[in-house]
Amino acid sequence: MNLQGIVSVSGKPGLWKALAQNKTGFILESLDEKKTKLVANLSTAKLAALDEITIFGYEDDIKLTDVLAKMKAASSIPDTKADGNKLRQFFREVASDHDEEKVYASDMKKIISWFNILKELPLFNEAPAKAAPVVEEAAVAEPEPAKPAAKKAKETAPAAEPKAAKAPKKKKAE
Repeated sequence: MNLQGIVSVSGKPGLWKALAQNKTGFILESLDEKKTKLVANLSTAKLAALDEITIFGYEDDIKLTDVLAKMKAASSIPDTKADGNKLRQFFREVASDHDEEKVYASDMKKIISWFNILKELPLFNEAPAKAAPVVEEAAVAEPEPAKPAAKKAKETAPAAEPKAAKAPKKKKAE
């Protein structure tokens, strides 16, 4: 599943897709049928990228993408309005190592509601996009030849005389 660019905004229901970035924040579009646009100011809004969210576990934290993949394979998913015991039982199946003291019923409801939003989208079935390593591209890329106009400008500019080196200042004896 490709969750890159999908974020949760604190204080706003649902999930949002990052469209662009400006000086003060991000331009977001809701993933519901209304396609509401929102400008999220980074100084006031808290954004959480879904591909970076983890769930508390006993040994290690569990990635949300792993939990959503197991939810996708699950036979039935409880309703978000189900009681806490039903949700906990479901989470024992899809995230068996989650810390039951730190993962609350509200967290489980939020993850199930996110799953219900995402399962309808085509990006949910896509393979995650891997970013091309910038370092390798720079090493392989050939340097561009110098432009002739820039070369002429350097040749016609008068050569600057080197400045004489200043002698270091002497400290006054006290």
